Amino acid sequence: MADAVGDEPRLVGSDRVLAVLSALGSHPRGATLDQLSHEVSSPKPTVHRALAALRRAGFVEQIERGVYAVGDELLRIAFQAARERPDVARVRPVLEELTATFGETAHYAVLDGAEVVYRAKTDPPAGAVRLTSVVGGRNPAYRTAVGKLLLSGRVQGEADLRAIVGEGPLDARTPRTITDVSALWRELELSRERGYAVDDQENELGITCVAVALPSVDGEAPVGAVSVSALAFRMPLADLVSAVPRIQTIVAGGSGRRGDEGEPGQ
Repeated sequence: MADAVGDEPRLVGSDRVLAVLSALGSHPRGATLDQLSHEVSSPKPTVHRALAALRRAGFVEQIERGVYAVGDELLRIAFQAARERPDVARVRPVLEELTATFGETAHYAVLDGAEVVYRAKTDPPAGAVRLTSVVGGRNPAYRTAVGKLLLSGRVQGEADLRAIVGEGPLDARTPRTITDVSALWRELELSRERGYAVDDQENELGITCVAVALPSVDGEAPVGAVSVSALAFRMPLADLVSAVPRIQTIVAGGSGRRGDEGEPGQ
């Protein structure tokens, strides 16, 4: 619905409620009515009504006077859905085996446009790498191993890549980040040829990473990518690369067993 005085769309009904909930999700410690009203560009009375509806559903709670936060019921639904979705249920034993084998953090991620979304993560019980990645979190695909692996299977040429990531130069998260789109395309070609992708401290300084594809149950296109991340001084990239055959064996064997046993994802 268009605004009467301009071309900007005006949030109404369920769209407004969802916009308020989305805005609140970016404030884990809570947000005030004024903050939310500003962020969704809606009057305070209408935002207050949206909050009231969300509170009745248990999706929002008032943690102190005038301050609202995401409610326990929404967290329960989100965590249950994330834990039990078929691909996550199938890959979780794979990540656990990778972490147990290498003593490092393992991730499972999927591609969403120009970003990767982390759907699962396992950390070793001791000496875990403190990474910025979280389940449900996102990173630009071009500077992560999982992202480059997935992009390499998605794009057919440099023009396709530019349509996804832009013309560049890409933002440099670290001095090692690939910022030139042509150079990124060459890296994707190499990743596709060798069957794995790397992140040589491109997303976080001091962190190296390799990623391989998670095959679908029917053997068709990969459903996502699995990675192992490590401290560079403890496990240099060359050591991670030398471990790729073992990583691929664990990923292929683990995902295959889950499918053979009739687990979710079949």
